[in-house]
Amino acid sequence: MNKVVLVTGASKGIGKATIIEFASKGYNVVINYNNSKSDAEKLKRHVEEKYNIKALTIKADVSSEKEVKDMVDRIIKDFGNIDVLVNNAGIVYDRKFDDIKIEEFEKTLKVNLIGAFIVAREVSKYMKKGSSIVNVSSTNGTKTISPECLDYNISKIGLQSLTRDLAFQFKPNIRVNAIAIGWADTDMNKDLPKDYIKEETSKIYLERFASTGEIAKTIFFLASNDSSYINGEIVNIDGGY
Repeated sequence: MNKVVLVTGASKGIGKATIIEFASKGYNVVINYNNSKSDAEKLKRHVEEKYNIKALTIKADVSSEKEVKDMVDRIIKDFGNIDVLVNNAGIVYDRKFDDIKIEEFEKTLKVNLIGAFIVAREVSKYMKKGSSIVNVSSTNGTKTISPECLDYNISKIGLQSLTRDLAFQFKPNIRVNAIAIGWADTDMNKDLPKDYIKEETSKIYLERFASTGEIAKTIFFLASNDSSYINGEIVNIDGGY
């Protein structure tokens, strides 16, 4: 029986690469999305045809308790179990300090932090011993300072704290770890000014941004038995910054 992974925010970028990584290892995959239905369905067809696994696409806003509960019920109905959760869904608003809107601040926290809590809480009810949760955080706010996305920084710091709390809450049956990503080649970063990208790249020891595939491989490692004694940890993926 194939193991099952749920990846939130999985239709593009890191989420998409993570779905492909797990599918290539024989996992049945659940592709959660909120807006990008066509991308999610395209990804579903790709992994099913290439890797001969089963894939399920589910629209759900992770900040909505009802939608998350409905999503988890659907997964259990179709697959019967959830072995791995990857909390990847996230949003960011780039605003100058004085231009930050409270409603945007609240939305960022609801999706990036509270959403991860809701999904973890609901999924954990069906996880068995040996299951794993990986939260996708960021180096923002811990190793780097980005005042223009203060709300995002706070949400990702909170996610790291949540990671350690959940590792304690779910011990000894479910391992919970997080990755803290530096610069990566994602849609979120593709429209940055070229001069800014050049400046930031010069600060990275490896002199390049991470690929989404590299990040996905680290996520899979943390979810797999190869990391069976790693728990409650935050793993930096920043190329040396």
